Amino acid sequence: MANGGGGGGGSSGGGGGGGGSSLRMSSNIHANHLSLDASSSSSSSSSSSSSSSSSSSSVHEPKMDALIIPVTMEVPCDSRGQRMWWAFLASSMVTFFGGLFIILLWRTLKYLWTVCCHCGGKTKEAQKINNGASQADGTLKPVDEKEEAVAAEVGWMTSVKDWAGVMISAQTLTGRVLVVLVFALSIGALVIYFIDSSNPIESCQNFYKDFTLQIDMAFNVFFLLYFGLRFIAANDKLWFWLEVNSVVDFFTVPPVFVSVYLNRSWLGLRFLRALRLIQFSEILQFLNILKTSNSIKLVNLLSIFISTWLTAAGFIHLVENSGDPWENFQNNQALTYWECVYLLMVTMSTVGYGDVYAKTTLGRLFMVFFILGGLAMFASYVPEIIELIGNRKKYGGSYSAVSGRKHIVVCGHITLESVSNFLKDFLHKDRDDVNVEIVFLHNISPNLELEALFKRHFTQVEFYQGSVLNPHDLARVKIESADACLILANKYCADPDAEDASNIMRVISIKNYHPKIRIITQMLQYHNKAHLLNIPSWNWKEGDDAICLAELKLGFIAQSCLAQGLSTMLANLFSMRSFIKIEEDTWQKYYLEGVSNEMYTEYLSSAFVGLSFPTVCELCFVKLKLLMIAIEYKSANRESRSRKRILINPGNHLKIQEGTLGFFIASDAKEVKRAFFYCKACHDDITDPKRIKKCGCKRLIYFEDEQPSTLSPKKKQRNGGMRSSPNSSPKLMRHDPLLIPGNDQIDNMDSNVKKYDSTGMFHWCAPKEIEKVILTRSEAAMTVLSGHVVVCIFGDVSSALIGLRNLVMPLRASNFHYHELKHIVFVGSIEYLKREWETLHNFPKVSILPGTPLSRADLRAVNINLCDMCVILSANQNNIDDTSLQDKECILASLNIKSMQFDDSIGVLQANSQGFTPPGMDRSSPDNSPVHGMLRQPSITTGVNIPIITELAKPGKLPLVSVNQEKNSGTHILMITELVNDTNVQFLDQDDDDDPDTELYLTQPFACGTAFAVSVLDSLMSATYFNDNILTLIRTLVTGGATPELEALIAEENALRGGYSTPQTLANRDRCRVAQLALLDGPFADLGDGGCYGDLFCKALKTYNMLCFGIYRLRDAHLSTPSQCTKRYVITNPPYEFELVPTDLIFCLMQFDHNAGQSRASLSHSSHSSQSSSKKSSSVHSIPSTANRQNRPKSRESRDKQNRKEMVYR
Repeated sequence: MANGGGGGGGSSGGGGGGGGSSLRMSSNIHANHLSLDASSSSSSSSSSSSSSSSSSSSVHEPKMDALIIPVTMEVPCDSRGQRMWWAFLASSMVTFFGGLFIILLWRTLKYLWTVCCHCGGKTKEAQKINNGASQADGTLKPVDEKEEAVAAEVGWMTSVKDWAGVMISAQTLTGRVLVVLVFALSIGALVIYFIDSSNPIESCQNFYKDFTLQIDMAFNVFFLLYFGLRFIAANDKLWFWLEVNSVVDFFTVPPVFVSVYLNRSWLGLRFLRALRLIQFSEILQFLNILKTSNSIKLVNLLSIFISTWLTAAGFIHLVENSGDPWENFQNNQALTYWECVYLLMVTMSTVGYGDVYAKTTLGRLFMVFFILGGLAMFASYVPEIIELIGNRKKYGGSYSAVSGRKHIVVCGHITLESVSNFLKDFLHKDRDDVNVEIVFLHNISPNLELEALFKRHFTQVEFYQGSVLNPHDLARVKIESADACLILANKYCADPDAEDASNIMRVISIKNYHPKIRIITQMLQYHNKAHLLNIPSWNWKEGDDAICLAELKLGFIAQSCLAQGLSTMLANLFSMRSFIKIEEDTWQKYYLEGVSNEMYTEYLSSAFVGLSFPTVCELCFVKLKLLMIAIEYKSANRESRSRKRILINPGNHLKIQEGTLGFFIASDAKEVKRAFFYCKACHDDITDPKRIKKCGCKRLIYFEDEQPSTLSPKKKQRNGGMRSSPNSSPKLMRHDPLLIPGNDQIDNMDSNVKKYDSTGMFHWCAPKEIEKVILTRSEAAMTVLSGHVVVCIFGDVSSALIGLRNLVMPLRASNFHYHELKHIVFVGSIEYLKREWETLHNFPKVSILPGTPLSRADLRAVNINLCDMCVILSANQNNIDDTSLQDKECILASLNIKSMQFDDSIGVLQANSQGFTPPGMDRSSPDNSPVHGMLRQPSITTGVNIPIITELAKPGKLPLVSVNQEKNSGTHILMITELVNDTNVQFLDQDDDDDPDTELYLTQPFACGTAFAVSVLDSLMSATYFNDNILTLIRTLVTGGATPELEALIAEENALRGGYSTPQTLANRDRCRVAQLALLDGPFADLGDGGCYGDLFCKALKTYNMLCFGIYRLRDAHLSTPSQCTKRYVITNPPYEFELVPTDLIFCLMQFDHNAGQSRASLSHSSHSSQSSSKKSSSVHSIPSTANRQNRPKSRESRDKQNRKEMVYR
């Protein structure tokens, strides 16, 4: 044949028709193709004919080597080797254009029919109008029947269409399965194409023996059925016919049927199946795998890029291996499919190495147009893909829980400072082996410093980027299996209420996802704690806790007003800090020895059962080297709302029960185990406490209670060497009413006068208008204030409220008698104090001096040099970049006070001849000891700079007292300053040698108790997680006895409610308070000069039920030479043999004195009434008549004798 598609050209083609002819293979055909060699005679004739025409052999050589169809012995193929590619292509073209023609013809006929029917309808309407009403009934019936038939027909068609639409949609399970199956089979057909691409473009194949052809046939039958469903469901058949997926089916399905009929295979346009990859993102969305916009966009870009790339490579592979049709397919070249893929990538990237290139005209023409589109696609898609991959969350994975290991989730304010402080305390070595993994969840990726911190703790810390407000992110961190969730707050935010609202929303989201999860959250404002009670699943019995920073911060500062340095001691107790050994004999040596102590809990051994609390406390201190300050007491009253309560130093009337939980101060958790392992039979003669370990004696199992536990199992035992209570957290920290040693004073109380709040925990008075407590500067100067508390507050009308009620409540606790309450004078902006007054108007002995703490005239008017404590606070939120300027107002006020100078003679005060004595004790009696911090003492007695009170007796007049004040300089005024930024502590003391990089707890102002920063409260998060009773103990110590009942009441009314005095409310007064014991005189004076701290501990505990737990010592007391420095520092839990000095002040927990208020009952009552009615008040006690004063010492002496008899009897 002259232009045969696959045969030779010229005489070669003619010669092929004879019996001895041969089919010669082209040099471009693969080696596995079969060729038929001619006989020897035919070869000689061919050679002779070729020699006669040698001149034209070079011209006809390409046609002599024409491409022919490969033949196998099993396949009967055309003997002439004719190519049939046009048949495969024609089947696709006929299907496409034939269907398109039918659709267009149908639309045309339908349009013409609609036009005709429209015209006929108008004619019928005109006929109906002309026929009149008489024929209406007769003519309408057949029309109605036709309309009903049409309606029925339309309904059947619609139902079939709807069924087909449901089948191909992904809205049902069947539809999703079908869509996914079609996509999977399309990828399978594409894989078969990849396999067949290694064969020639067209070859003879037997359908019954070719396995890949059979599979491809099955796939295409399924595609044909799916095409029919799609066609039925399509609303617009024309647009459906022109869709990409439809075009793919047109050029891939019909050729398969043709190949079965012709026993031939043609690769053709089967590469178009790669276009199905464009639907990959839709399939993943149907399977709910892709959920975010970035992931959907990334998969879309990748699928479009890859499908275009593979499709174009398939076209190049087809035309290059076939050749140009107008060149008789003679200019073809053998390229594999993957070489074409390589060629297209090199072309798109504009590199163009030249090792592989298109030779055919069709291939080059395609490359011209592909470069335009492919280059644009490459330049736009690839950078966007790289950007999406680069912006993909580095920490977007999911947490994989480790079997046998707990994990907690920490969220909220995640910064380098907050995380480092948290990890430093949580992973401290004193907690034993903390087998807890910490998972941080935050919506912002960590910076380089924070990332480095995570890498240093990679064995116990993991970070994931996300938000707790997103349930998907909560599932990623396995919040449902977490042991607890801790929420950190931003203590330095500009809007504390907004920060609290954010954390409350986090709690709501977490509790909504998993109601049983234990949550410990930080709150900035006390009034926002009430919103947590609105969450139905919030349950303190399950371990949920809210650490209110404002409540605790102001409570710590308030306790420092009663016993300076207590804030530092308590802050060090719940913070985990390692022991730093110093060889030099400096104040830092003794301070750091105390800093290494922490608070732990442990169950007491059965050897202590039946002993009184002081006996067990003394035994633990002397023999076990442990300091026990409180126990968890099980009330025998089953009707009690909370059977288990925490009692702080309950006294000798209480006996230890089985399974009692003790609260200890020790250096590490291993030491506290001694209280659990102690056995009288085995350890009674042991002197070294380190040898007290578990013995072989049979122990009583007393941990199970007859009542079911109200706590979740995961709360019963936590890591870190601290055992939590197996039952609910205590509500109150007071004695059982049945165990109060004496209730005689109850009979003398007037039950018709409201002097306490409804819970009996705080002193209360009728609400007062703010105008009645405002003092002008002249009125304040005329009212000689002494022994009071001056609160310098910076704030304005726009400042956030700091909650001054939390500062006043501990100073108005009901375990103080009324005459012992210190007067509180606020100095600050009246606009700010008016906003705070609603929460303060029910507290007695409160005054306000409008002014500024930077005014020395205002400070002198309130006699700041005579105050017991000056507190400097700031409510202003400084939104400035320089953190050093955040505390500028407090620092300026502190330096301003220290630079003030005062006269030696301050004035004349009215007071009794005995001065101010401790409650229930008379300095004239050698058996009673003065207690510093509750009332004023001579400086020569206590060693601190407070006024010397000397009686000046003048006949006929009230005794007058001249106060010789040694505070001639402001540096001697006791003060405590609140700081926001820890590093600013260096500016408070100009004469110290603290390095700016020194940690806060190592600085001199903090060690002395003159500075307090809210950052020290961060350690409470870890302490509360390991043992929630620690938070309850700390809160009760610093808040004066706040209870859950009181918090619920404040949440309802935002104010304290007055209540009548009943035996139940008065019983709440019987609780311990913190005091400072002076050693210079009194019953402990002999121990003050070179005595041992252990002897003092035992004597105070046995004689007065006082529990000593620290020393407040002069900074230079260790020096042999006298020093003028009056600064003191805190020593926590010194050892037994620690040597005392006369100037030491001892921190102690003293019992409530029931008799101290009786001698002043009339005084307290009259003062309380006058406080409520008078406009102005002062802290100067009113003095009764001379006769009363003469009778008072006698009654006091008789009472002292009776008290001593009772102590001896006990």
